[in-house]
Amino acid sequence: METATVVLLALVGYKILLIGVGLWASRRNESGEDFFLGGRQLGPWVAGISYSASASSAWTLLGLSGAAYTLGVSVIWVALGSISGMFVAWYYIAKRMREASHADQLLTMTDFFVHDLSPPWRSKVVKSISFIVLFSFVFYVAAQFQGAGTAFAGAFGMPRTEALLLGALIVLIYTWLGGFWAVSLTDTIQGAVMALAAVALPIATLSYVGGVDDFINGLVAVSSPEQISFTAGNGLLLGFGIIIGGLSIGFGTYGQPHLIVRFMALRDDKARRTAALITAVWYLIVFLGMVFLGLAGRVINADLANSEQVFFEVAGSVFPALIAGLLTAAVLSAIMSTADSQLLVSASTLSHDLKLEDRFPGSHLLIGRIAVLVVVMASTLVALYMPAQIFSRVLFAWVALGAAFGPLLFARLFGWQIPPLAQLSGIWLGFGLAVGLSWLPDTTGDFAERFLPFALHFIFLYLIRLRS
Repeated sequence: METATVVLLALVGYKILLIGVGLWASRRNESGEDFFLGGRQLGPWVAGISYSASASSAWTLLGLSGAAYTLGVSVIWVALGSISGMFVAWYYIAKRMREASHADQLLTMTDFFVHDLSPPWRSKVVKSISFIVLFSFVFYVAAQFQGAGTAFAGAFGMPRTEALLLGALIVLIYTWLGGFWAVSLTDTIQGAVMALAAVALPIATLSYVGGVDDFINGLVAVSSPEQISFTAGNGLLLGFGIIIGGLSIGFGTYGQPHLIVRFMALRDDKARRTAALITAVWYLIVFLGMVFLGLAGRVINADLANSEQVFFEVAGSVFPALIAGLLTAAVLSAIMSTADSQLLVSASTLSHDLKLEDRFPGSHLLIGRIAVLVVVMASTLVALYMPAQIFSRVLFAWVALGAAFGPLLFARLFGWQIPPLAQLSGIWLGFGLAVGLSWLPDTTGDFAERFLPFALHFIFLYLIRLRS
């Protein structure tokens, strides 16, 4: 059986499963709380693995491995930054967000920020948060659709436009049907697939290149000195920029609304503790596995035209056609279904945060689904007409959200008293710096873009806080 046929059959079967999950989950949606938070009954396995899959997928499987292929071992700092951000999120933020959500009946991250603000300021902060979330998620979701289109085109020889539209349509259908439960369950399925791929493919690749010694010797032979340096060949000062720039990726974790809602939906603290452990294991396997895969890809083929295809190139080299086809289909499905969490948050932003549900009583589910459609259409247009590297596009949205909301999240968890005007100013300071610095020439390790917006926003809030 040809690889393309295997991929197609596996893909069709997997998508039927996802849509079936959507149909089943649709029966559980009787309120906005059900649609957006799954009735606050998320268990540890679904919470941990769906969180991991939502935070990763296309940018990790294709983007991170591609970056490791191009840049070399210095990409390890990006992986370690992501892992460190996850630990802080689960072992500090999650417990407090779950408690606040259950105590005050909060549905979204925006609720957490504004539930105690007076009406004039509440409206201003909500509108600012909503704009930033929707703007960033259009680019974030576009990267997922772009990853799906690239993979479809590579597997089937489909035109890029048709491939991208097909992926977007399937994601739209099951997100429409099932809301949070469908998103969480399908993300759990894809997260398990990603972990399996991140174990099987590196092990098979290491065997294929002849073991650890042959891998190291082969990598040195095909790499420049910069690619086998942990500081990309830079001296002490610029090397510090590489390290801090990579580790600063973790700051983005704290401002991602599609990850924060997982904490708010947890059923109890026991589920949180178990989910934290599951997430930690998953992150270590997948992120470190993809860095290794990118490096090993250089040993197998040092002349790839598109570095973000290294995952598929390695799979086709180390596995028989049947297994490589199944792996390609599974990963392709995982890439396509990552966008669902961002879409659901976009829906909650328009429906719940901006109070469109109040203008049309009894239509909260319909409004949420229309919101999903709007964001899908906008993201599809961006992916089609503003193509960019998946890695760069996701990191732009990731950094912008983290800089806008992460410092304020910590300030509230620390119990700082921040005046409403300062909260609003800080949000725009972090976001504005992230966008502005992304337009300027890159600093070493993207230090300025990844570290400064979050740090300066945090310092601003610390200095402006009210002292009792």
